[in-house]
Amino acid sequence: MDIDIRKAVLANVSGNNKEQLESTIVDAIQSGEEKMLPGLGVLFEVIWKESDNQKKEEMLATLSSGLK
Repeated sequence: MDIDIRKAVLANVSGNNKEQLESTIVDAIQSGEEKMLPGLGVLFEVIWKESDNQKKEEMLATLSSGLK
């Protein structure tokens, strides 16, 4: 059975307000469960696609700094 993870994640959070989205993200990170990683990846993909070049550069700098 094929599951479209993107569609499932987006359907699950569609219409959520900022607080609900934050709760989803924080819960996924704090749980430490690897099964949550694809969902976080989908959310990051949305952020990346909606960001201008300056915001992308900021995210890359933050990521680079966090990986040192």
